[in-house]
Amino acid sequence: MEPQIQISDLENVISEKIFIKIEKWNLYLGDAGLARNLAIECISNKDQGASEAAKKSLKAINVKVGDGVKSISLINLITSSQISELEEILESFFN
Repeated sequence: MEPQIQISDLENVISEKIFIKIEKWNLYLGDAGLARNLAIECISNKDQGASEAAKKSLKAINVKVGDGVKSISLINLITSSQISELEEILESFFN
C-alpha cells in the first residue's frame, strides 16, 4: 500500500474511534481536526512499536485552546482507555 493511502486509512479509524475527553463531553479527533496530524505522527513513530508510537505521538501533538495563545499536549486530553484503544488500532494497522 502507498504511504499516502495508509495515512488516510489510519486517519479515518482515528477520526471515528479516538476522542478528547472534557468533563462528560467527548470530542472525536476527526471533528476536532486532529486525526490526520496524529496519524502522520503515529506512522513516523511506527518503528518504535505500537505502544510507544501511540504515547510519543500523543505527546507530540499540541492542541490550541482558547485564542490559541496556549496549547495542551494531546496526551493530557485523552483518557487512559483511549490511549489503549489507539495502541490497539496501531497494532492492527502496523501488522
